Amino acid sequence: MSDALTDTFEDRVLNWLLTTNSVTRPTTWYVGLFASGNSPTDSASGTELSGSNYSRVQVTFSVSGTSPTTATNTATLTFPTASGSWGSVTTAGIFDASSSGNLIAYANLSNAKTIEANDILQIAQGQLDVTLT
Repeated sequence: MSDALTDTFEDRVLNWLLTTNSVTRPTTWYVGLFASGNSPTDSASGTELSGSNYSRVQVTFSVSGTSPTTATNTATLTFPTASGSWGSVTTAGIFDASSSGNLIAYANLSNAKTIEANDILQIAQGQLDVTLT
């Protein structure tokens, strides 16, 4: 995920690093999906998928490497079986809650994937990377 941290999360990072303002650190993270034409930007949250049995999935990360250091998902992420079309999934985002909450970071997928009824979208272990540059 090299596209962007959201403006909201950039503000939190700067407050945590450079001021005495109290910033609450998330303790659990979730991956959400966006379809073509509905992707977020730095300042807008986009329109996340909804309906047809869609829900975010919880993710855990491990951090390794040096310059750049990369956080990588520690297990395969399996989204629920689609009960209808989700459309062409183009973007993934990391959130701080299983619903609502804040979008932290987002990036376009290497390849868009059209999800139809009975499809199951998976992101393999080690394939969701977050790197700050």
